[in-house]
Amino acid sequence: MGKLAVRALRAVLAVVLTGTVLVQVLTVWSLGHDPEDGSLPLTPLRVITILGMVAAQVALVSVWRLLTMVRRGTVFSHSAFRYVEAVIGAIVAAALLWFAVTAINAPGQREDPGVTVIMGGVGLAILGVALIVLVLRMLLAQAVARDVEAAQMKAELDEVI
Repeated sequence: MGKLAVRALRAVLAVVLTGTVLVQVLTVWSLGHDPEDGSLPLTPLRVITILGMVAAQVALVSVWRLLTMVRRGTVFSHSAFRYVEAVIGAIVAAALLWFAVTAINAPGQREDPGVTVIMGGVGLAILGVALIVLVLRMLLAQAVARDVEAAQMKAELDEVI
């Protein structure tokens, strides 16, 4: 991965991470600053929003760490798995949170249930992204195994020479 691509991705990650923190701060701040009665209830959608931002932040930080490993040339190691697994977990958590939003929204969509079906489809698409990352994790596992095998063969060849 080129230096320009790594820098560009890091810039995007930094902007998105800043945005998620801003959303969390503003959501929590708005709980105590309602112009009408002085406080807003902690609604399920607000809790889901805060938790969704946490899931996004976990994924962002994990991708940042993987980028660091790419830059150092150590991404094909067993330590990369925990970051990939954290990304998978964050995506699954986001999908579950989306399904919760869908369930909360469903009673209001009795006249037009298509919205609920579409929202459910979006949740399945999010789970599909988690499956894609899981497949990429399996490819990483194969690459790590090949790297270990190549290192063993090189050591054996060095002994012969």
